[in-house]
Amino acid sequence: QVQLVESGGGLAQAGASLTLSCAASDVSLTMAWIRQAPGKERELVATIAMDGYSKYYPNSVKGRFTISKDNARNTLYLQMNSLKPEDSAVYYCAAARPDIIYTTSVLEYTYWGQGTQVTVSS
Repeated sequence: QVQLVESGGGLAQAGASLTLSCAASDVSLTMAWIRQAPGKERELVATIAMDGYSKYYPNSVKGRFTISKDNARNTLYLQMNSLKPEDSAVYYCAAARPDIIYTTSVLEYTYWGQGTQVTVSS
């Protein structure tokens, strides 16, 4: 069982930056940040492969969001710049099973944190 605890969410104005953190019991897995806004489907906004090098961002956040992990601190990060109101959502940290080297499918993330709310005002 992988334990994930997010922090760093909150209220921000459009154009501002926020950094989300996820304290994990194991960051050696393929990990991701996934968000869900009210009435919308879950959206994967960043993923990082087991090797820490392969990363994926959808067009909606590419160039604004950066995912990284610190193996020594067992922490996953999401740096969010140039925030937009449409970035408002609950952000979840998630991890895939150890046999999944890399995936961009939300369905393949087995372990989830409790989520942290990000609200961006215009």
